[in-house]
Amino acid sequence: MAKPRSKRVREPVQVYLDSADSDLLRALAEKTGLSKAELLRRGLRRFAAGELTEKAPGWSLEALPGLIEGGPTDLAARHDDYLAAVLEEKKGAGARAR
Repeated sequence: MAKPRSKRVREPVQVYLDSADSDLLRALAEKTGLSKAELLRRGLRRFAAGELTEKAPGWSLEALPGLIEGGPTDLAARHDDYLAAVLEEKKGAGARAR
């Protein structure tokens, strides 16, 4: 009985690695139990996900400005001052509660 063939199209690719990269690939294959080919495919996909994305790094932070209404308008410039004031308030409240 013949083994069913995969419907995935595969293209053979030859890669030349120096001894350090070859040792690294071998160690990863041994540690993960994945084939060298699978490790190379996963590495390629991960690299492509970072390089070929249409969104710039930090894109999710664009929604933050103006998200919270109210508060000081100079918070970005004086955040340390505001944090120190809050900590002093908490420190004073703790001393009064004793």
